[in-house]
Amino acid sequence: MFWLKKAISTCLMPFPAILGLMIAGLLLSRRKGYATLGKGMILTGILLLVVLSNRQVGLALIRPLEQRYPPIPETIVGEPIPDQLAACRYIVVLGGGHADAAALPATSRLSVYALGRITEGVRLARLLPHAKIITSGPGQKGELSHAETLAAAAISLGVSPDRFIMLDSGRDTEGEAAAIRSEIGDAPFALVTSAWHMPRAMALMQHAGLNALACPTDFHARTNDRFTWTDYLCGLDGLENSTWAVYERLGYRWAKWRGKIN
Repeated sequence: MFWLKKAISTCLMPFPAILGLMIAGLLLSRRKGYATLGKGMILTGILLLVVLSNRQVGLALIRPLEQRYPPIPETIVGEPIPDQLAACRYIVVLGGGHADAAALPATSRLSVYALGRITEGVRLARLLPHAKIITSGPGQKGELSHAETLAAAAISLGVSPDRFIMLDSGRDTEGEAAAIRSEIGDAPFALVTSAWHMPRAMALMQHAGLNALACPTDFHARTNDRFTWTDYLCGLDGLENSTWAVYERLGYRWAKWRGKIN
């Protein structure tokens, strides 16, 4: 079921779906009686690719997800912190992918999403010196798990090794929620994940009976106060934002349909 879900969700992402539409259109355009339909599908695919690659469209799609939960404000170590954060006994950093490249330091093996998450985890660890840090994510057989790689990156950034609890059984956010529940019960914890992923992650944690405080990071809807003409162009960053926005909304609806979200 896990791999079937991944395969279907991949096919429904903007670029694969558009590519499939254009290939189908190309094939139909070569068949007698279907040329007009085929050309229409190709044109539709091109238009969709242009629209979803536009930076403003990508921002418009991903911004509502990222604005659902505010970030933890910048705080100097030793100064008062928000009461909800001060009550957290754990810091949970959800997985975000890495490469099994032993020649690279752990910080360079992490994906940009995972690096953003563990960086925020390290920041919170300095504000909560007595909190345990839970890293999550499986790995390939014979290689370091993602949880271990996240921990190794944090340790290289100065966090003490004895602060970590590594959970490698959860293959997705739903599985991570179950593993966290088994480990800490309903103890309060700071949940660190990408801002665009936070609404679905919090919904799954709450459904699992967990006491999570949203601590979003890895924001993509970051814009300068002053717009320039390049902000209205198309680019890979626009397509990436559109892709994550579609992925998260599909994932939320899938979990809700299966009763995993209230």
